[in-house]
Amino acid sequence: MTAIILGWNPARWNDWNYAAVVERVAATGLYLEPWSVGRHKDIAAGADAWLLLQGRHGRGLIGHGVVLSQQPEPGAHHSEPGKTTMYVTVAFDALLPLGEQIPVDVLQEEAPGVPWDGVYGSGLAVGPSEEANIRALWSEFGPPPGPDPTEPVPGTYPEGAVSRVEVNRYERSPEARQACIAYHGSNCAACGFSFEVSYGEVGRDFIHVHHVVPVSQLGGGYQLDPITDLVPLCANCHAMAHQGVSTPRTVAELRRIIAGAGFLAGATVSPEELEAEREARRMLEQQ
Repeated sequence: MTAIILGWNPARWNDWNYAAVVERVAATGLYLEPWSVGRHKDIAAGADAWLLLQGRHGRGLIGHGVVLSQQPEPGAHHSEPGKTTMYVTVAFDALLPLGEQIPVDVLQEEAPGVPWDGVYGSGLAVGPSEEANIRALWSEFGPPPGPDPTEPVPGTYPEGAVSRVEVNRYERSPEARQACIAYHGSNCAACGFSFEVSYGEVGRDFIHVHHVVPVSQLGGGYQLDPITDLVPLCANCHAMAHQGVSTPRTVAELRRIIAGAGFLAGATVSPEELEAEREARRMLEQQ
């Protein structure tokens, strides 16, 4: 199962302050919520969850999330297979405000394989081809990408005090990111850093992707090849690729810089080790 539909009717279930949740997702990029998917459902972690608004506000696609886990209803007896109400924990990462949902007529035209008018519960499985159609529609009508969690919040530093890494639309594309990571892996191509090794499950598949050719140098007919045009870089190496240059540094240049600084790729250096390295350099220069 690659994706499911979650039905939501605010008139029947309104335990969350949806407007506040929309603001939270826009600000932080994530909101966790348990969701009933009925009985006899077997939904794997990692499945996409598409939120379908129902009721008087007007039916339409209003949100996206990812299933983190599935569990039975609290207090349910596990001895009754097929009769236990199941819940999934969903990490919502993109939500539209009420009134801005993608209407059913557009959904039916672009993803006709899903019975949009007949979905009332939650847990309906969506096949890969229709899920791809929904994703393409969402990329056009869904909310813009949220803030990069590795960058400072605007307004927290005086203007000009922070060097900002420009991220182009190719680096933001979910499909391009997935293809890049599937081929190159999720370790930083320059220093070898792994978010999963350092942070565990929360860091799985998290990595920046870097476009190796500046967009300003691309022609109008450019077609992205996510395998040759994108490389995975950690936030630090991504920043250093752009730091102080108009043309980004290559991965090979970053590796030479790291090696020239005397540190092992992917190593965490303590302040004491850094000061010892500097002292050693000063002693060598005095000889």
